[in-house]
Amino acid sequence: MGLLTKEFETAPCVVEVSHCFDSLHAHVKFLNGAVINPGDEVQVQGPPVMAPYGEVVREERMARIARASKLEQLWTRMTGDFEFMELCEFSFSEDVTPEALPGAACKEGVAA
Repeated sequence: MGLLTKEFETAPCVVEVSHCFDSLHAHVKFLNGAVINPGDEVQVQGPPVMAPYGEVVREERMARIARASKLEQLWTRMTGDFEFMELCEFSFSEDVTPEALPGAACKEGVAA
């Protein structure tokens, strides 16, 4: 891997998509042990995996991995913390009184 050049590879993977009440997620697991490093890009080949509500769908696919150059890896490590903050959502609102909260009539953790 060069200082400015990218390398590409393909890897078999399993895509798991969950669309349940208690879990909404999508995960990719590489079957050949490939490891993703800072700055790498992964594109899963094929049509989108759609999971109906209440189900977990697992499909085997091929993924194309674009390995970041050494310079891109360094840049990603240096700026990654700042970009992470863009994902955070902060909300500032007025104080809420306990009477306005649902279940405010509960005492000692027991619902009324």
